Amino acid sequence: MQKKMRIGELAGRTDFSTKTIRYYEQIGLLSQPERSGSGYRLYTDEDRRRLEFIAKAKHLGFSLEDIRDVLVLHQQQQRPCVHVLALLDQKLIQVDGVLKELRQFRQELGRLRQEAAQRLEELPEGSGICGIIERGIHAKGEAALAWLEFRQARKTGRGQKGSKQIL
Repeated sequence: MQKKMRIGELAGRTDFSTKTIRYYEQIGLLSQPERSGSGYRLYTDEDRRRLEFIAKAKHLGFSLEDIRDVLVLHQQQQRPCVHVLALLDQKLIQVDGVLKELRQFRQELGRLRQEAAQRLEELPEGSGICGIIERGIHAKGEAALAWLEFRQARKTGRGQKGSKQIL
């Protein structure tokens, strides 16, 4: 007979919080677990392996929706790896786009730095905190800095409104 784990033990073995495990049940990434006589959720090693798979997929940048699609294909005894290959192709295209944006951002920062260094001698001492910023040299870098803020917001999942203006 297979040993069953309660949610806290499963969380400890997988580095997922109990809240996340419950959420994954709610959205269908994990099936509803068996319950003990006193109502505790009881999990199996199969549940642990499934959470480990989810963690690896997330680490590769797959969304929860992508992961759900792969798991559904597996449950339907189809070939999920064919789908994963298509997802990886999409990810590679996205990475190429980000790399292009980063190269452009680096060039813009380099130009900004070069201009600021050339104008450094023109800036009077003691006229403020930093003449580069105060005299508006930063204006050329605004788009680059806005792009950086956008990328950070996108990474954390916040502030996507108006993102088309930056790109």
